[in-house]
This record gives sequence, structure tokens and C-alpha cells, in this order.
Amino acid sequence: MTEPSSSPVLLRREGAVAHLRFNRPQALNVIDLSLARAFHAACRELASDTDLRAVVISGEGRAFMAGGDLAALVSDPLHMPAAVIGEVHPAIELLAGLRAPVIAAVHGAVAGGGLGVTLAADLVIAAEGTKFAMAYPRIGTSADCSTSWNLVRLLGPRKAMEVALLSEPFDAAEALRLGLINRVVPAESLQAEAGLLAARLAAGAPVALANLKRLVREAGDNDLHTHLALESSLFQQCAATADFVEGVGAFLGKREAKFQGR
Repeated sequence: MTEPSSSPVLLRREGAVAHLRFNRPQALNVIDLSLARAFHAACRELASDTDLRAVVISGEGRAFMAGGDLAALVSDPLHMPAAVIGEVHPAIELLAGLRAPVIAAVHGAVAGGGLGVTLAADLVIAAEGTKFAMAYPRIGTSADCSTSWNLVRLLGPRKAMEVALLSEPFDAAEALRLGLINRVVPAESLQAEAGLLAARLAAGAPVALANLKRLVREAGDNDLHTHLALESSLFQQCAATADFVEGVGAFLGKREAKFQGR
């Protein structure tokens, strides 16, 4: 799972945790076709990894991702946007559908598609000084990369409309206040904090965490009756695992559980 250092997306494993890192630092990790294809390939690899317990997404250099590569897109506006989106959108679907929790560790510029990728993660940690921007209206286009879909679910339609239409940049503190991110940490601590959180998730019961992730993601689309039935089914699925027996035994015995993913 280790990619060459010249690849626009780096993918490596540390135990049960995968690290996906955008690697076009000289271009603030903006999305061109090569990065889009590499991102899609990396997400396919993650989706096929049955031993994965957590994923951390980050960006090399001065920014997480400053949106799309505008020069590349405008060079062939009739074909290039479709080609790039055709790689990135399936990648985001794979990322959102992973059973393992996904953490975005963001810094610097997070704009356009970079905001979309960030919001597609399950948890987001931002470095102090991070700048977020919808950005799309400023270049005369609407959103992609699931940005509009996630904004509505995280903010509600009224506030999402404001963020989308006015496209005013905001900082990490405002992103935290809005509920778009989970934590703000000193820039020098970003990777360490993301690693600690990933390790904590990787030590959890993977079936339980995967089911919780599914329940939270599907709650907004289900009516109460449907969702109660899903909760019942997934709880019983967890209860049939060895990890449930271990978890209950550890709780009653006042010790740390050692989950095996079974």
C-alpha cells in the first residue's frame, strides 16, 4: 500500500490505520486529472482492505487542498471537468462508504473540492490558521465533490444556502462553531492528534463502529420506523460477535477491552 513519493496521492499503512495524503504541494494539492485518478485508485484499494480500522486523509505542503486545478479545467472546459469529476465522485462515494472511520486532518487552504473531500470524512481535525472557502461562485460554477450534499446535512438548508451563495471564506474557529469540523489544534500538533484519534478508533470494535457510521449517515434519509428497524438489526448483528462478549466482559470487569474484529 506504499506509493512512490512522486505519486500525486500517497497511500501507506501503519498497522490497521491507512494514511492517504494528497501530494501536489507545489500546486497546493489542487485536483487535476492525475490526482483525481490516483485518488480514485487509492479509494478503491481502501475499499478492498478488509483489515482496515481507520483512515487519515491529509495534504502535503502548505495546504490540504485548494480546490480544482483551474488551468487544467479551463484548458478543455467541454471535456476536462467531466473527466476529473468522473474520477473524484466515485472516489468520494467509496470513501463515504468505507466501514472504517475516516478522519480528515486539514490545514492551510481548504477550498472548493477540498472542502467537499473534507466534509465527506466522518471526523475532521483542523489546524489553527486553516482557511475554508466554498469558492465555486467566484469562478462561475456550481459545486461538486459532494460539497452541497454535505453542507445541507451539516448546516441545514438556510445556512447552507448562505455559505454556498455568498461564498465568504471562514476560519477554523468559525468552522468549529458551525459544526463543520470537530476539533481545532495547533498546526504543529495536527498530524500527531490525527494519529492519536485514528489509533483510538482502530482499537475499537470494527463492526460496532461501522454500524454506528451507517446509522448516523442514513438517519437523515430514513423515517423513524425504518430507522428503528435498522437499529434493531445492526444491534443484533453486533451482539452476535465475539467483540460484544469481550466488550461486556471488559466493562463488567473494569478493564480495557481488546477487540479482535470478530
